[in-house]
Amino acid sequence: MQNQITIALLDSICWLKDPVSWPNNTVHNWLMERKSMTRKLENYCTRISIQRYCEGFFSARALGAETNLLPTSKRLWLREVVLYGDEKPWLAARTLIPDQKITGSAKELMQLGDIPLGRWLFLNRPPPRDFIQSGRVGSLWARRYRLFPNDQPLLLTELFLPDSPLYTRSGDDPYKLKEEIVGSKFNPK
Repeated sequence: MQNQITIALLDSICWLKDPVSWPNNTVHNWLMERKSMTRKLENYCTRISIQRYCEGFFSARALGAETNLLPTSKRLWLREVVLYGDEKPWLAARTLIPDQKITGSAKELMQLGDIPLGRWLFLNRPPPRDFIQSGRVGSLWARRYRLFPNDQPLLLTELFLPDSPLYTRSGDDPYKLKEEIVGSKFNPK
């Protein structure tokens, strides 16, 4: 139930238009990070893990407007996970890949299991990307961007959850944010 609530927040993101008014440089730096977010988060814990919520092919119609940011496709591969740092939920993430673009090494994405996407994406060199867009759900920050690993497009959406180092490093109180966003439903304890 906890992950359902967390994943549902991905559908509630209000995407911001540029230029974004940043509360401080720390938030800006986190959201504009061009390297692996997984690796960045690993600097703040002893263990990164993920819990998969949803994974598989879905019709473009079922997935909604986000599919418009990718080449037209009737079906897309969807992967929704919550990434944990030392067992605290730090990031909710959604990956979308057009079905006809899943060829070659991109097929490995479908078999990652409990491996964070960033470990695969940034294994060699960072894949090209053409935009990063910031968004908000209440006081929580989010970002999405289109990447082209091996010239194959994918859309990655990341929502920074209240326990994320983004907030603890920027001076915000993550527990206050937790109550502000979803009240007692969000508290996993």
